[in-house]
Amino acid sequence: MLKTTPFHERTSALCASHAWRRWAGYVVASSYELSHEREYHCIRAAAALFDVSPLYKYLIRGRDAARLLDRVVTRDVARSQVGQVLYTPWCDTAGKVLDDGTVARLDESTFRMTSAEPSLRWLEANAIGLDVKVVDISEAIAALSIQGPQSLAVLKALGDIPALKYFRRARAQLRGIPVDVSRTGYTGDLGFELWVESAHALPLWDALMDAGRDYGLQAAGMLALDVARIEAGL
Repeated sequence: MLKTTPFHERTSALCASHAWRRWAGYVVASSYELSHEREYHCIRAAAALFDVSPLYKYLIRGRDAARLLDRVVTRDVARSQVGQVLYTPWCDTAGKVLDDGTVARLDESTFRMTSAEPSLRWLEANAIGLDVKVVDISEAIAALSIQGPQSLAVLKALGDIPALKYFRRARAQLRGIPVDVSRTGYTGDLGFELWVESAHALPLWDALMDAGRDYGLQAAGMLALDVARIEAGL
């Protein structure tokens, strides 16, 4: 049985094409209109909003959290700064790539890892003997990606957004909703990813769509993201 994301009540109402895609056990929109062309052009000319909640998300915390991650990923996690996001593959003991994703340093001993494939067992296996706890927060945290040249303007219309360099993150309040904002994405354009407790998912979606009307914000599906991602070489 396929699951629906915390935003499904809104995305399903917008999906005139009835074109859906499976992703990590969830259904997400491939395109909202019969063609993905307008959604793609919003990425490049205005702003596009993607539901990326099916990403697997893990909270890794404890004295040895950085040590665990340095065992499995190819980036130097121990040297990363609080607020930094690392894009990285992770490998088995023979150096074979298992998956890739992001590692965000939330504080000195807490990290959030995202991945396309389930990685909990791999992380737990490598954590044996370490003072670290790995928690699967995939369903507890919903995620949106807002991409395009007007994406920052939309966020600023909702609250004070810290000035973020590429691959940095910070906490923010968007119309009173607590959100973790990272300047990340897979379009090669200006963009941000928003991490929010699932209980706040629909109010966040509504706030973004309301503020985004003045900036050409459009809900966009995976087909438009695929095109932008290929163009960006990701």
